[in-house]
Amino acid sequence: MIHLLFLLFISAMLNQNPETSVHNFAVPSLMGQDTIKLSSYEGKVLLIVNTASKCGFTRQYEGLQNLHEKFEGAGFAVIGFPAANFGGQEFDDDSEIAEFCEVNFGVTFPLSSRVSVRGDDKHELFEMLTNLPNPDFTGDINWNFEKFLIDQNGNLVRRFRSNVEPESEELIGAIESLLAAE
Repeated sequence: MIHLLFLLFISAMLNQNPETSVHNFAVPSLMGQDTIKLSSYEGKVLLIVNTASKCGFTRQYEGLQNLHEKFEGAGFAVIGFPAANFGGQEFDDDSEIAEFCEVNFGVTFPLSSRVSVRGDDKHELFEMLTNLPNPDFTGDINWNFEKFLIDQNGNLVRRFRSNVEPESEELIGAIESLLAAE
């Protein structure tokens, strides 16, 4: 546990640069009613996840929703970014994505409009996140449901591959450590 806290502290220190804060970004919301301004999450721990509705990992929506409900009152939020970069596993229409997530998983956490998380048209948020140093790994997203853990100052602290379940001890421990460090 002390080792994890040390890694989180060192990573946060390396990332204390306003140009690398996720709080500088805003994205259209899934239903287009308004914009998700990441600056409105200052002071909160964020889990940013690239999602897809027709993927083997899609069941992770349930775990993400559970995390959202469990830690929302403690200063935590999940934000999903639907993407079709891997096998076209996302609906083309935002309203289909919204209906799928609500009906099948009861998703209430914010979802952006469909974005690209890889390739020449990669959204600038994911361009930054995939290149920032962190204790885990850098580089392109390999598949749907990769997770980026962001501290209260908007800095990338940890990164998790698709096979790390939202309710795994590893991810929950990292979230709890950040929430305790506030």
